[in-house]
Amino acid sequence: MFGFLRKKSEPDKKKSRTSADRGILVFENTAEVIQAENVLKKAGWQVRVMGPPPEIQSGCDLVIEFPLTAELNIVRELRKAGIPPLQTVPVTAPLLTPVSLFHTKDFGKYLMVRAANMKITVEKESLTIVNISGGGCPDVPFLAGQMVGKTLSESPRPGDLGHTLCGYALELAYQELCRKC
Repeated sequence: MFGFLRKKSEPDKKKSRTSADRGILVFENTAEVIQAENVLKKAGWQVRVMGPPPEIQSGCDLVIEFPLTAELNIVRELRKAGIPPLQTVPVTAPLLTPVSLFHTKDFGKYLMVRAANMKITVEKESLTIVNISGGGCPDVPFLAGQMVGKTLSESPRPGDLGHTLCGYALELAYQELCRKC
């Protein structure tokens, strides 16, 4: 495959990317973003879910950042899966840069990671989950009940239990917390 259409399984010699070689896929709703992310990652594309820049918000509070040089192949893959994006936007200006979904706060004894509207906090020494908060989805209390009081390694993954935007965001926060710890 051509170097500029590199998938995840192929080595990427260029580690630092400029915003000019990235694009944003905009979808009608969050469910489509989650489905598209799964389709693209399964096909081996290096994509990541981000928050949309204010200039292109269209109701959905998530976008997919992708390698712009692979736009035609990625859009073709999504159309084949029945999830075409509403638009693709090249990241050509600082105001069009997607925003990170993650925010980390160190409280000394505790570490909290927020992804979108969901927060997960662990006691740093034991890696025990001490709090889950945020969101307004009906599965948040259930997820908290299944996870709080367990260590990161003992806890079920929120993505295996939740089926809402909050469950998805909590899975992202959980993954980020696991990376940091």
